[in-house]
Amino acid sequence: MTTLHSSKAEAKRRLNLRNPWHLLATGFGSGLSPVVPGTMGSLAAIPFWCLLILLPWQLYSLVVMLGICIGVYLCHRTARDMGVHDHGSIVWDEFIGMWITLMALPINDWRWVAVGFVIFRILDMWKPWPIRWFDRNVQGGMGIMVDDIIAGIISAGIIWLIGHYWPIGLL
Repeated sequence: MTTLHSSKAEAKRRLNLRNPWHLLATGFGSGLSPVVPGTMGSLAAIPFWCLLILLPWQLYSLVVMLGICIGVYLCHRTARDMGVHDHGSIVWDEFIGMWITLMALPINDWRWVAVGFVIFRILDMWKPWPIRWFDRNVQGGMGIMVDDIIAGIISAGIIWLIGHYWPIGLL
C-alpha cells in the first residue's frame, strides 16, 4: 500500500502546471484535490459550462468536439509524463463528460445542473456496461476520455427522458 501511495505521489510530482497540457488535463488544478479529484473536476467544469451556454448550440457542440480531440492528446501526453495511464488527477475527461451531460438540460436551472452532476458522477464512478467495457479495453488518451464521453451521453439521455416525461419541472 505504501508503494502504491508513494508511486501515485511521485506521479503527481511529475506534473508541471506551467505546462499547458498538464494544466488542462488536471482541470486547471481541480484534479489535484487530495479527496475525490474526479468529483472536483466535474464541479470545476460547471463554471465553464456557464460560459458555454452563452454560445449558440452549434458552437457549444463544436467546442465539446474540439475538447474531445484536444483531450485525447493532452490526457495521453500528461499520463505519459506522469508515468501512470489514468491518474486520478487527470480530469479533463470529467470536464467533457459534464459538458455533454449538461447539453441535455430542459432548462438552465441549478436544480437540473445538480441532477445532471449527480447522474454523471454515479455513472462515472459505478461504470456500468458499456462504460466499464470501454474503460478496461481502450488505452491511451482515448481510453482516458471514452468512458467519460459515454457516461456523459448516457447521463444526457437520462436527463432528456426525465425532462421529456416530467416537463413541468424538476421540483
